[in-house]
Amino acid sequence: MTLVRWMRGRAGVAAGSAMLALVAGLTVAREASSQANPRADAATRQPAIPRPRMPVPTGGTLGRIFLPETQALFDRLVATNRAPGVAGAFGHGDGPTLYLSAGRIATDATAPAAGPDTLWRVYSMTKPITGMAAMLLVQDRRIALDDPVSKYIPAFASMRVLTHPDTSLETVPATRPITIRMLLTHSAGLSYNILAKGPLLKETERLGVVPAQVNAEVEREARRTRPTSLLAFADRAAQLPLIAQPGTKWSYSIGLDVMGAVIERASGMSFERFVQTRILTPLRMTSTGWQVPAGEQRRFATLYVAAAGRLMPFDPAATSPYLDPPSFAYGGAGLVSTARDYDRFLHMIQNGGTLDGVEVMKPETVRLATSNLLPAGVTFTGYTPGTQKGAGFGAGGFVQIEDVPGGAARGTYSWSGAANTIAFVNTIDKTRGTAMTNIFPPGSLNLAEQVGVTLRRDAATRAAQQRRP
Repeated sequence: MTLVRWMRGRAGVAAGSAMLALVAGLTVAREASSQANPRADAATRQPAIPRPRMPVPTGGTLGRIFLPETQALFDRLVATNRAPGVAGAFGHGDGPTLYLSAGRIATDATAPAAGPDTLWRVYSMTKPITGMAAMLLVQDRRIALDDPVSKYIPAFASMRVLTHPDTSLETVPATRPITIRMLLTHSAGLSYNILAKGPLLKETERLGVVPAQVNAEVEREARRTRPTSLLAFADRAAQLPLIAQPGTKWSYSIGLDVMGAVIERASGMSFERFVQTRILTPLRMTSTGWQVPAGEQRRFATLYVAAAGRLMPFDPAATSPYLDPPSFAYGGAGLVSTARDYDRFLHMIQNGGTLDGVEVMKPETVRLATSNLLPAGVTFTGYTPGTQKGAGFGAGGFVQIEDVPGGAARGTYSWSGAANTIAFVNTIDKTRGTAMTNIFPPGSLNLAEQVGVTLRRDAATRAAQQRRP
């Protein structure tokens, strides 16, 4: 939920420019591969003298070589007991992905090491995937950005708006309909159980509009009132009053969860199946889904809460509700994924919709999805107002529409998750990155800013090395 802020000045070195090291990495990998396979001398037809074998560098070893400052950050987070383990994936263009990792998936001394295939709860990093799924239906002309949501979910036809959202349930009629555009950009006036207060929070909980899994105890309580289908959830959500008139304000919300129900209605298949068919399967994201894959619990990290300088288990992997099917597929906070899988999603966006020769989205669809889709007159200044400058909001994630000195780079599309997972892709610089751990509270590691700083240092070091005679 906290926002990714990738640091780059107008004339400075982009955080993503550290990926230039990948060019050298490709050369190293090719040379190592050549030495590992000696061939006969073509001129003399005599066997060449075997050269010493060198191990072919992997994405992990290349990551440690070319991103040492970022690796050191991951190591420090583990050494200072701020996280038991961290994993990341960074890439530039179609060069090899650089993987970094440190620590373990739990504090137990025998827990497996964290790595690119560790399963993490990505929470709100589900939203960009839901956003891109919606844009596929826009591409298919099954929905349009300015369609009223009531066209697909009739319960949204007559909405009411709170006059005092924090203290009263008194309402007035909505002056305009909620649209698909508003769902995708958190400008529909919908609220969130994690942000609602007072009477609105009580009403939200009474109706069971709680679209997320936290731990076994909370999940047992939530299932008492939560609907058992996505369409029923959307109907319940429509019973809640709005906190602002539709299309007038950016406010973090359940919009992407409701979007999942629209996708079901418009596509004629379940939301989960649509995402699987149109995004996860074509991208070979085999470890991403709304449930830990059967038999893969050994890869699943434990979720901790940091308090009083200690890490306390909050959702142990062995008893997590993510081992079982959810009430329904949550569009805003339901996925588990890996750094390797999420990198493939980002890589597809970076490439304009295609990866490994498979077109998932058309280039024009990606451009639209990663542009500012906010209704006229609505601005985005950050999850915490004032923290994001020169930005707008696209399909499920913020978009940087102008360079900001000391701030984010133009062309960045990004979002993050409640348990300190972050992701970004820059469609101009052709760079991407994700870093994952599972620590509450949200933003407590300041991971986005720290990774931005270390990527800049890595880029500066590499540039200095390339300037040497």
